[in-house]
Amino acid sequence: MGLLEDISRFLETRLEEFIRNNPQIELQILEDKLRQQDEEITKLIVSSKQEEKNLQDRILEIAEEIRVWHDRTVKAESFDRPDLANLAKEREAALLRQGNQIWAQMEIVKKRAIDSQALQVQIQERRKEVQAKIAEAAKAAKAKSPASTPLNWDNLYTPPFRDPNDKLEETFRRWEMDEELERLKRNLGK
Repeated sequence: MGLLEDISRFLETRLEEFIRNNPQIELQILEDKLRQQDEEITKLIVSSKQEEKNLQDRILEIAEEIRVWHDRTVKAESFDRPDLANLAKEREAALLRQGNQIWAQMEIVKKRAIDSQALQVQIQERRKEVQAKIAEAAKAAKAKSPASTPLNWDNLYTPPFRDPNDKLEETFRRWEMDEELERLKRNLGK
């Protein structure tokens, strides 16, 4: 396991170096994270709006129930039924408390939606800034690279044909791989 951990650590270090040496990649990673955050906050806003709508609908239902129980209270009082009138008043008061609780929940949901929208604006502004930096980095990289790459004879070299069944070739390749792994271990140990 130690060898795999060493190789993994080595590769992570190399990746971090590569990203540091190529800032446009780091910017692209940041832009991807901001895009994901924007998508998540959009889902949260939609969810909050739906929850707010559901709470509003429930408040309207409770308001209708309150009206019904208020009318029953008046009716019971007009027919001189204080027992029923008192029970209707209690039901009306309970519905009012329930309505107030739901109203408070709705206010919290509204605030969460407003806060989410403000955060989304900030994320979108930051994303635009990062996209502008990506464009600048791409422009700078393009300006640094020559218009046409000159012919490099070193890149045209192809190794001679190697017989895959050559035992000596296979032995040397294994030995060279083992040497390279040992070198990597020594470098990681420093």
